[in-house]
Amino acid sequence: MSRANLSKDPDEVAAMFDGVAKRYDLVNDLLSLGRTKAWRKAATKIIAPKAGMQILDLAAGPGSSSEPLHKAGATVFATDFSEGMLAVGRKSRPYLNFSKADALNLPFEANRFDVVTISYGLRNTVDYPKALAEALRVTKPGGRMVVVEFSHPTWRSFRTIYTEYLMKALPAIARKTSSNPDAYVYLAESIRAWPDQKGLAAAMEKAGWSQVSWKNLTGGVVAVHSGIKG
Repeated sequence: MSRANLSKDPDEVAAMFDGVAKRYDLVNDLLSLGRTKAWRKAATKIIAPKAGMQILDLAAGPGSSSEPLHKAGATVFATDFSEGMLAVGRKSRPYLNFSKADALNLPFEANRFDVVTISYGLRNTVDYPKALAEALRVTKPGGRMVVVEFSHPTWRSFRTIYTEYLMKALPAIARKTSSNPDAYVYLAESIRAWPDQKGLAAAMEKAGWSQVSWKNLTGGVVAVHSGIKG
């Protein structure tokens, strides 16, 4: 099995996710101590999907983030650049519209989607500012981007405990539950190196998104950033 490093070579990242695809949702639930469902519910509420909406879900993996959007009646395009993730998604959620897509070079025309969203995938792109700009291109004027990503806990004492969990407990749990535990060492490193809430908001604004805001979940372990295309 392979793992990527913080250079985030696209082929290495894709191969790494191919290797964890089969148990991805299960392991994530274990590593988040059962919080993934609550985070997904909060993100869905912010996206506010409804019938008639066109939503692009980037780095959708096996479709756990796309499923509630689809069930709300939106037309959802679940995309990923990992063939392994797409294969698992097509098998487990055959009612979703899966396709392969690179967040840095999307195969969609400009001004198409009401919402572009990405959950826990932006930090795995080799050039996340470019991904933010590409998402802006395919979003309709007045449409939104919603980024769900691990972030920085706001309470200093908790932040120290959380960092210790990331770098020690998370890989240990992954060794017992994942088919590719080394991948979770990379994931822990990538979370620790990721910009904080203000840093990501600034990157979104620089890419052209306006009215950028965020909502912290579980004390900032996860943050949901939103921006509007003017």
